[in-house]
Amino acid sequence: MLTVGQKLPAFKLTSTVSLDLDNAFSDIAQDSYKGKWLVLFSWPKDFTFVCPTEIAEFGRQNGEFTARGAQVLGFSTDSEFVHLAWRQHHKDLKALPFPMLSDIKHEFCHALGVLDGDAGVAQRATFIVDPEGVIRFVMVTDMSVGRSVKEVLRILDALQTGELCACGWQKGEETIDVKKAASAG
Repeated sequence: MLTVGQKLPAFKLTSTVSLDLDNAFSDIAQDSYKGKWLVLFSWPKDFTFVCPTEIAEFGRQNGEFTARGAQVLGFSTDSEFVHLAWRQHHKDLKALPFPMLSDIKHEFCHALGVLDGDAGVAQRATFIVDPEGVIRFVMVTDMSVGRSVKEVLRILDALQTGELCACGWQKGEETIDVKKAASAG
């Protein structure tokens, strides 16, 4: 699996961006959002139970990511047509404000190292990538456990300070002053 400090691999994937059939699909590449932080998250399968809770929460929090100069991109190994059908039929996914990328060939999941070998689907992974394309955060959870979108936001906030941030640090709190901390030790 790719990890912190490595470059995000090149990708170009068809994504579902709208329920309007004339504008439902768009190609998204790693350089489609130059100058922005990327928050990429994957889920195992469409039309499941844990996945829509996370996807919907990323949708509800999308404005928070946008306010931080970040673009959310969700993806799975399902096709863009399956993504569209799921969005059409799941009330919490109809108005998603971010693209749902289709990695139907499994190439992106493989390049990231998050393709589950047994199930043949994306693991439940999250990557935060800085504007230079460097991975700054990686998390993978068991397929049965949803991630905390608020924690992803907290970590993005911490990374964007460029400072040392203590456990549980929240936006607006002081970061760690190394000189002050060393003299107190």
